[in-house]
Amino acid sequence: MRGLARREFCLVLLRRMADLRPDLVAEALPRLGATRAEAHAAHTRWQALQHSPRAPRGLALRSAVLGPPEETEDRRFGDLDLEVRRWPLPLWPHLYWEVLTGPGGSVLQEHLVRAPGSPVPRATPAGLRVWEHTLDDVVGLRGATSVDPGVVTRWEVHLPGGVRARFVWGLLQQVERP
Repeated sequence: MRGLARREFCLVLLRRMADLRPDLVAEALPRLGATRAEAHAAHTRWQALQHSPRAPRGLALRSAVLGPPEETEDRRFGDLDLEVRRWPLPLWPHLYWEVLTGPGGSVLQEHLVRAPGSPVPRATPAGLRVWEHTLDDVVGLRGATSVDPGVVTRWEVHLPGGVRARFVWGLLQQVERP
């Protein structure tokens, strides 16, 4: 494999998801027509691009890999003008990869979000569905408390009754109930 494209980018995302859900990642690889070796190669290539002095940086790197975004949106946050870009990905047709950038194309946040018009599964503390609910679906639930675990790719939401929802790249990976 020489470069990266949307399919390979999905493999990169799966690498971090495999930390929590190797079973779901193993099921997803055949849907992408990929092997574990290809997933490893995609992750290695992405890491090389992240650390190469000649590779594009920030938004330019994402655009080089993913192509032009399907959606763009300007967003103002206080005095700061931000841009939101979204790309569909082949593994999750009901989701978009969203990148929030600041001035100069610096990436401030990136994760999977629900695509407009896709059916939003009803999120309840008792009815959370792994690999279907996104962080945005769950964080707005009554009594939800966001917890930053200190890892860029991960997020956690604590819900009433001791329920803990763990996310990787904004996609629900685990639900722990007391």
